[in-house]
Amino acid sequence: MQEFYDVRELHGYTTAIAYDNGVIDEVSTHFMSGAAVRALIGGSYGFTTVDDPSLVSDAIESSLSLARRLNKLNPRPKITLKETRFVPKDVYRIKKNPADVSLREKQDFCRAIEAAMKEADKDGLIKSTRVNYSEAFTRSVHYGTGEQRVEYDISRTGFSCTAVVGENGNLQAGRRSYFNVGGYEVFEQCDPIKLAKEATEEAVCLLRAKPSPGGRFDVVLDQELAGVFIHEAVGHASEADTVLDGDSCLEGKIGQQIGSELVTVHDDPTILHYGYYPYDSEGVPAQRTTIIEKGVMKAYLNSRETAAKLGGSPGNARAGGLARPVVRMSNTFIDNGDMTKDEVFEGVNGIYLKGSRGGQVNTGEGVFQFNAVMGYLIKDGKIGDAIRDVSLSGNTLKTLNSIVRVGNDLKFNSGRCGKAGQGVPVGDGSPHILVKDAVVGGNA
Repeated sequence: MQEFYDVRELHGYTTAIAYDNGVIDEVSTHFMSGAAVRALIGGSYGFTTVDDPSLVSDAIESSLSLARRLNKLNPRPKITLKETRFVPKDVYRIKKNPADVSLREKQDFCRAIEAAMKEADKDGLIKSTRVNYSEAFTRSVHYGTGEQRVEYDISRTGFSCTAVVGENGNLQAGRRSYFNVGGYEVFEQCDPIKLAKEATEEAVCLLRAKPSPGGRFDVVLDQELAGVFIHEAVGHASEADTVLDGDSCLEGKIGQQIGSELVTVHDDPTILHYGYYPYDSEGVPAQRTTIIEKGVMKAYLNSRETAAKLGGSPGNARAGGLARPVVRMSNTFIDNGDMTKDEVFEGVNGIYLKGSRGGQVNTGEGVFQFNAVMGYLIKDGKIGDAIRDVSLSGNTLKTLNSIVRVGNDLKFNSGRCGKAGQGVPVGDGSPHILVKDAVVGGNA
């Protein structure tokens, strides 16, 4: 019986700096080195990790031995991994190595962010501030049975800031962040001082905002909340392992019209956003997957195993650290339409929802509930009073069919996605979109 194994070696570090109310709360650097070995024999996997890459040979034998025993004691249907064609990929090279930037300069950066948050506080409402800076570097090496050796480096850098304001016992928080693939040059892609001031302004706006109404409304979603919707409600349901587990509302939908013709959704690890990678954790070259095209379900996201079972192309197996690879998203987004932002709002009477504060999704039943950071009433296309404590609920497929306008102002946000007890960096994005007759402020 054919025996298969592959190896992932990881070497890298993370550095974090935290300023809490103007005082250094953390300055830390953590180094990481290790290897993960996956073996497959028949229908059984063996999986072993070691902290010392020099022990890879022992780990390979341990994983193969475990797979042999499992396959003998509890035989399962044979697992096939889809063959892939190796294509060399260009790997992004950082322009300014964060390791070459002094600790003092990084601390000064954090101080400037905090000062900007306080400068935007015209009425003395700030109760606390926090600034977090982070950089991470990872060198990944992948090889194994019949596998092309792949080696590449990825750096991710960014910051976040939070301002908490209060008045008469009411506390509200505003947050801004920017993280991306790259070195210290990522801060040239944004205006950190402007973002810091926006965090304070958002917190103050929430302090003055009115409670949200509840009911059904025409709703404009900003790029962040629409991106979270497409990631959580559509992206997770399109992950092939979830489909095979019978826990996806998109099961059996390939080739079917599942949404508005205005909606096209891609997952693309090749673009330079936070979910970027040149090769996945199985060593498969990265490529764009069109999940939905003009409302038609086109493809699931796959690993080599799920692609062999369901068809399609692998390239979306990802692992957090030395964990076992599972099917994951990368940069998932609704593609641009042909409307300007003003045209999306034109004539609308309803609610404008901005930002995301988390929520919950049932991928099997296809229902979701997301909490927006804040909202605004819209009258005749004009943005009016601010509202807070506002949520969006609905059915995934019904919502996809209720998208009646799609803007041309695609924007990405960064985050970390949790699944199978591990987290990976992802990007999600969208232009502004208009959803007809959505449930706001309550459950679907």
